[in-house]
Amino acid sequence: MIIEKKAAIEAQMSGSDFLTLADLNEEKLLFLLEEALDLKKKQKKGIPHQALKGKTLAMVFEKSSTRTRMSFEVGMLQLGGHAIFLSSKDIQLGRGESMADTARVMSRYVDGIMIRTFAHESVEELAKHAEVPIINGLTDLHHPAQVLADLMTIVEQKGQLKGLKLCFIGDGNNNMTHSLLEGAALTGMDIAVASPSGYEPNAQILKHAQMIAEEKQSIVSFTDNPEDAIKGADVVVTDVWASMGHEEEQAKRLDSFKPYQVTSELCQHAQDDHLFLHCLPAHRGEEVTSDVIDGKHSFVFDEAENRLHAQKALLKVLMKD
Repeated sequence: MIIEKKAAIEAQMSGSDFLTLADLNEEKLLFLLEEALDLKKKQKKGIPHQALKGKTLAMVFEKSSTRTRMSFEVGMLQLGGHAIFLSSKDIQLGRGESMADTARVMSRYVDGIMIRTFAHESVEELAKHAEVPIINGLTDLHHPAQVLADLMTIVEQKGQLKGLKLCFIGDGNNNMTHSLLEGAALTGMDIAVASPSGYEPNAQILKHAQMIAEEKQSIVSFTDNPEDAIKGADVVVTDVWASMGHEEEQAKRLDSFKPYQVTSELCQHAQDDHLFLHCLPAHRGEEVTSDVIDGKHSFVFDEAENRLHAQKALLKVLMKD
């Protein structure tokens, strides 16, 4: 991407929110991935990049996380800024303060807010009233920060996105599935989702992804047959069967999803050089077998590392003056 074009895109994105991947167009998404790859290269070479010196990020966690907290906190540190961790016990939201008032107050103290919560409406409400960029660290509906790292990992290993086929096997009505649908559609990847009946993707998100894919001349499909979904796939993705907040459904889900376990036998239907991705934490022996997640096709720890670099790109672009 030429320097003048990059500067124009960065100027457009500065100060904006990052709530879903569908908020972006292909150009902006590819720009973020290019920034992430560049920041990773500089970090590996020991080249300091203090683009956010003096800036402060508030990190609001109503859902706990290892990778989200570490990637954003370390990312801010490496960019020369500071991060403040705020759990649900540290702020007044749990005691009745409105999201609107919280947004207005925090905007007076910090330069950006990352929130990891349950209802997607909470993130939208925060963005509506905040005067600083809002970053969605995860909601029950979307997980765009993670999928940014996934796409970065695919580009690293495959050198492209457009024209590849990604398949997701597991819970279709899942924040990872929804963001993967949007990310794949925007970048011209084919994506096939395989889930049991009753666990289909959100109808509105699926329809929107199909509309984008039609413009990009790619394919977005859903099936209840994992062998059909994985056939010819360049990238195979799964996630835990019971996400945070669904633990009480664990027994029921174990039974429903048993035929959707990603095994080495199932992966034989994918391309010989396919990648296996999982956002972690993983339950070996449930959604994926150990020989797959610990095998030669697995890039889950590169994917986990790339959370740091992808998040740094987000922070730099959205929060830089």
